[in-house]
Amino acid sequence: MQNSCMENSNSADYLLDPYDIRLLAALQANTHATHQTLGEAIHLSASQVSRRIQRLDAAGLISGHVALLNPERLGLGVRAISYVTLTRHGGDEGTAFERDILAIPEVVECFAVTGESDYILKIFAVNLRDLSESVLKRITRMQGVGSVRSNIVLQCIKSTTQLPLSHLGGKLTSAQGSVR
Repeated sequence: MQNSCMENSNSADYLLDPYDIRLLAALQANTHATHQTLGEAIHLSASQVSRRIQRLDAAGLISGHVALLNPERLGLGVRAISYVTLTRHGGDEGTAFERDILAIPEVVECFAVTGESDYILKIFAVNLRDLSESVLKRITRMQGVGSVRSNIVLQCIKSTTQLPLSHLGGKLTSAQGSVR
């Protein structure tokens, strides 16, 4: 999956029926479920599930299928949230920062934000020394970075990739028709 961030888009919305919504929820819970299993859960045949998944993919409502890995089991015992402020906002600092941050694999999410900081980063590292030496020093040395303030995560209370879908209820409309 290239980029899991939500993009601002002017694309048309789509009409989702209750089956589509339940299918999306089931896929979020287990992308490895067979079409047969998904069909049993949402009361459709495996072939109908397959066709719907293809249409939802083609419509851009599904942006990828991934395996979620356990960072602690993989030796990534430190999680940090870092707040980056640039020195200026009128030059190429933002473009340079965004380009350079893509090359740091320990940074798993980067958001351009409003407020006190310009960017918020989610970082995983093996230990505190690795976080400090390998990641934060690289970030503070990037062109245009004015300051980096980090918080170490002590305990993860909630972490999910599942988006809320209860607001859909078949209300998304499309000039192009439905995704059925």
